[in-house]
Parts: sequence; C-alpha cells; structure tokens
Amino acid sequence: MESASQDINLNSPNKGLLSDAMTDVPVDSAASARTSAPEGLTLAEEEELRSELAKVEEEIGTLRQVLAAKERHCGELKRKLGLTPLDGLKQNLSKSWHDVQVSNAYKKTQETLSQAGQKTSQALSNVGSVISRKLGDMRNSATFKSFEDRVGTIKSRVVGSRENSTDGLHSPSGAGDKPPQDNAPF
Repeated sequence: MESASQDINLNSPNKGLLSDAMTDVPVDSAASARTSAPEGLTLAEEEELRSELAKVEEEIGTLRQVLAAKERHCGELKRKLGLTPLDGLKQNLSKSWHDVQVSNAYKKTQETLSQAGQKTSQALSNVGSVISRKLGDMRNSATFKSFEDRVGTIKSRVVGSRENSTDGLHSPSGAGDKPPQDNAPF
C-alpha cells in the first residue's frame, strides 16, 4: 500500500519511478484515529469509509505505477522508431496552432482584421486620389504656371549661354564675371 501523503510529480524527470520500499508502506492508521468522527456517522460507517479510502488510495498507487510503466514503454517505442522529443514538440505545436486557427476567437479576429485592412486600403486609395487631383489642380493654377515659366526662362538662359560659350570659363549668364541681374521674386 502507498502512503497517503506521498506525492508523485508527473512533470519530474523521474516520474513514475517508485521504489519497491515505498510501495509497501502502510497508511498511518494512528493519525486517522486521532481525528474525531464526523457527526452523524456511526463507528461502523466510519470504519467502512476508511476501508474504502484505503482501497482508493491503493488503486491510485497502482494506477500511477501502471502509468509509469506505460510511459516507459511509450518512450522505448519512440526511441526504436527514431522519434525524438523535438518531433513530439513539433507535432504538439502544429496541433496547437491548428486548434487556434479553428477556434471561434481566431476566426472573429481574422475577420475583423481583414475588414480593417480593406477599409484602410480603401481610405488610402481615396487619399491618393484626392492628393493626385489637388496636385493636378495646383499645376493648372496661375501661380504654378508663372513659376513654371520662370523656371523655364532660367533654364533656357543657363542652357543657352552654355551652348553659345566657346570657352568653359565664362559664367552661365554670358555676362563675364558679373552675376546675373535677374530680380524675379520667386
């Protein structure tokens, strides 16, 4: 029989490894006798319950031993098949990811994010259209036309004076060493 106070940690590396000395330790009946019987139970009922408790504890110990033996056998089979703990971890992660993907919360979140992405894409498209239209309007404005004409004039002066100059030391305005006298307010 196994001690009622013995705890087996199933997450420990030594899980299920019970020593033979531990399996034959009887339940401490003296400690059980010290507690007073609950009200409403006769001495015979209390003794019957204690007997049943001892049987259940013994079954729990047996089941732990069987589980430990099954886990050892499973480990041996995996080792013979060449399966590593990493393979098991990959399989568990894959199954967990699949479970997440089929969950209602994931589906709702995915749907919400998809709708948000579509709305964001549509909003950005609208902003791009508005900016494009505003730039087109600005390009057709009188101020832009005036600016464009002035830039064209300056360009023609610079390009024209370079084409007309035979010596590369002349200034682009063709006025020698004097700076150009353009007082344009742009």
